Amino acid sequence: MIFDSHTHLNAEQFNDDIPETIARARELGVTKMAVVGFDTPTIEKSLILNETYEDIYSIIGWHPTEAGSYTKEIETDLEAKLTRPKVVALGEIGLDYYWMEDPKDVQDRVFRRQIAIAKEHQLPISIHMRDAIEDTYRVLKEEDVRDIGGIMHSFSGDPEWAARFLDLGMHISFSGVVTFKKALDVQAAAQQVPLDRLLVETDAPYLAPVPYRGKRNEPGYTRYVVEKIAELRELPLETVAQQTWDNAHRLFKLAHD
Repeated sequence: MIFDSHTHLNAEQFNDDIPETIARARELGVTKMAVVGFDTPTIEKSLILNETYEDIYSIIGWHPTEAGSYTKEIETDLEAKLTRPKVVALGEIGLDYYWMEDPKDVQDRVFRRQIAIAKEHQLPISIHMRDAIEDTYRVLKEEDVRDIGGIMHSFSGDPEWAARFLDLGMHISFSGVVTFKKALDVQAAAQQVPLDRLLVETDAPYLAPVPYRGKRNEPGYTRYVVEKIAELRELPLETVAQQTWDNAHRLFKLAHD
């Protein structure tokens, strides 16, 4: 059993084949997934999916590339939706200096505000971090997120950065990037993250792993991430699958057998 801790089954790329995509995931052993909503339409669709499918959960928040559109009305609506029973985390939130849709100070303010909301609701956070590793670390450290914890989603840093985020109480989640031949820093980090702080994901429809790199990613392909990490750590696939399954349930406060 494998838990995809971060996927976008609510993206338009899946509009025509959601049931088939879920069926293919189950065939590959991916039986639970957290669908991430990051603006009003994707949040709504994530909530609909978790109501429709027993093994789908929601992570909802306001993405840093949308920070400029964050308003009090959006915050009020988000807070109301965070109380839904199958919402397991607040995210994805963070900083994105690659697209730079909004100034750094705007992104910083919205990031910190959502961390405060997560603390009020006692929810872990899922962190988006692109070309902003130092500032993301600084914000998480200053806001002292240890009590709620969370996920460094699709981690792309080296072992030293992984250790620093682990020290803040975060989990490290690896996506298909870990299967890329040149992603040596990410592979090194995947070898060193403690097993009880390790998560796996797809970020589908993006970042498809080898052997599907360049194609539409799917939640089922989390299996190839698990396989790669098992190979890197010289462990049975079942060990990595079970440990990341247990970690996701513990972080998301979900009961499981």
